[in-house]
Amino acid sequence: MAWNEPGGGNQHDPWSGGGRRGGNDGDNRGGNDGGNRGGNNGGNNQGPPDLDEALKKFQDKLNGMLGGGSKKGNGNKRNSGSGGGKPRNTLALPGLLVVVALAIWAASGFYLVDQSERGVVLRFGEYQSVVGPGLHWNPPLIDDVRMVNVTRVRSVSQTQAMLTRDENIVEVEISAQYQVANPQDFVLNVRDPALSMENALDSALRHVVGGTDMIDILTSGREILGSSVASRLQSYLDAYGAGIRLQTINIESTSAPAPVIDAFDDVIRAREDRQRTINEGMAYANAIIPAAQGQAQRVVEQGQGYRESVVAEAQGQANRFNALLTEYQNAPEVMRERMYLDTLESVYGGTPKVLMDVSENAPLMYLPLDQMRGNSGRSNSASSANDSGSGSEELDPRVVESLRGSQTTNSSSSSSSSIRREGR
Repeated sequence: MAWNEPGGGNQHDPWSGGGRRGGNDGDNRGGNDGGNRGGNNGGNNQGPPDLDEALKKFQDKLNGMLGGGSKKGNGNKRNSGSGGGKPRNTLALPGLLVVVALAIWAASGFYLVDQSERGVVLRFGEYQSVVGPGLHWNPPLIDDVRMVNVTRVRSVSQTQAMLTRDENIVEVEISAQYQVANPQDFVLNVRDPALSMENALDSALRHVVGGTDMIDILTSGREILGSSVASRLQSYLDAYGAGIRLQTINIESTSAPAPVIDAFDDVIRAREDRQRTINEGMAYANAIIPAAQGQAQRVVEQGQGYRESVVAEAQGQANRFNALLTEYQNAPEVMRERMYLDTLESVYGGTPKVLMDVSENAPLMYLPLDQMRGNSGRSNSASSANDSGSGSEELDPRVVESLRGSQTTNSSSSSSSSIRREGR
């Protein structure tokens, strides 16, 4: 049965050492309450420590360390300092406080530097070092550690109305992005880096805009304007020793003042139309000029070919004439007759009709050479009969006889010429 079961007879306390709690409590209440409570606490009680008792013991030990008197359980009386307690040490409590303060001071010197930060250590205001990421310790109240984020991209933007080189007013909206390049310079050389950045940006922008015409700022000169401002601004920051590295410069917008913006828009549109017309003309020129150059080159090459052909033909004729002259000098009669026959052949070959005077008393006759050529294209067996028949039907017999006579004369002359050639 449980010791604390209500209504039961077993009221034995398991931490009391074997006695009954009810009887002891009654006896203690009836007798000397203070003495019995002290005896029970120091005697048979084996239970868990009481919180009040543990706190009391701690206070007693602390008083003992500080030199104060200890409390004893003899009635409700306290022993005085002369009755047996130790004398109080006046330096113990300040010393303990100093030790605790030193512990707190040393513990507060630990700090953690993030991966994206750098710590600038100042000792009594003087620069000491730059610490990297990790856990560090510096003496508090002596060293001042200022954290600087070196990876965050900071930005600053401005919108200003400025005077251009041609004495016009233009409104420019610009933004700049930058990072901390040198934490030491960023913390020590400039009191307010953000304000210094704004002032430097305004100065660089006004300098560049003041040396540029308004039409260039509003149209095609914006990229050049941004690069010029970036280079000048970085030179200013380097001269200040601000420890800032410029990332980008963006020209957000450039516009004329509001009262005259419509007129400037008209001017810009006119310039764009002019540029478009120029581009179209250049495209047309690029299409026409190569074709004209090709035609000119073709005419030149044709002229060169004609010149070469004429020169070659003239040289060939000269060479042929020289060859004929050599042959003519060797056989003048033969060459004269041959030249005569070649001339007749060339003359008769170009005309369809030939007039011939057979005799002085006979009428003038003509030869239809075109019909004679057509009849000469037939077969050899039929050609002789047809030629004689057709010639006798259409031509005068005297003409036929004269033709036969001329043929015999030509054959005899050709045979004589061949004999002469063979004799030579």
